[in-house]
Amino acid sequence: MQAHEIDYHIYGEEMQYVEIELDPQEVVIAEAGSFMMMENGIKMETIFGDGSGEQTGLFGKLLSAGKRVLTGESLFMTAYMNQDGGKRKVSFASPYPGKIVPIDLTQYQGKFICQKDSFLCAAKGVSVGIEFSKKLGRGLFGGEGFIMQKIEGDGMAFVHSGGTLARKELQPGEVLKVDTGCIVGFTKDVDYDIEFIGGIKNSVFGGEGLFYATLRGPGIVYIQSLPFSRLADRIIASAPQAGGSGREEGSLLGGLGRMLDGDNRF
Repeated sequence: MQAHEIDYHIYGEEMQYVEIELDPQEVVIAEAGSFMMMENGIKMETIFGDGSGEQTGLFGKLLSAGKRVLTGESLFMTAYMNQDGGKRKVSFASPYPGKIVPIDLTQYQGKFICQKDSFLCAAKGVSVGIEFSKKLGRGLFGGEGFIMQKIEGDGMAFVHSGGTLARKELQPGEVLKVDTGCIVGFTKDVDYDIEFIGGIKNSVFGGEGLFYATLRGPGIVYIQSLPFSRLADRIIASAPQAGGSGREEGSLLGGLGRMLDGDNRF
């Protein structure tokens, strides 16, 4: 194996975290902001790019980091190395309610494609880059699902999803149509594209996006019920506006409640 062989345990139900057990000199890499806790003896170091070890020289490191910028991530990742003589543990938390999905890349032919912001952490030696699309439709109309990340190697990686997680195993030729933001990831053999929903009523009054993703088997697909973008849109829509009170559930009762409480802001 090229990647470090790490052990892990996932805790929790709605707000999960993954605990990684590192042998001496083993390393795990993670996105900035995902760190939760670690035991004494682990050294934390900021690295340029994904730390997979495939890139050599300044140009290779710049290329690796540049790919991460295109996917909306930071130039840097954080590496956690066990410098102690015994086993030590480090934990990483999911950024919002949902599930953490362990991906053993040896079971997926060394490659897994995922949503650009779903990667959480991985064993050192795993490469995180861009999955380039050869189809124009994905690039022009993909929306949330346009830029996909590819996770490559022979180690363990962890991605997170929002809400409830669905795992679908597609048979050869079987097609699944999915909201682009609801895709967590899929195996390398799955063929994916973007399709126009069609129909003026659907486009104008449907309340959904104009495009959806079509995933064609064979392969395994992970779907999330609550993409972070959808959650953020709902929060923003319900948040108080500048100089106003914002939209509330039961607005008439809400206004009456403020009046009874002596709040004159209407």
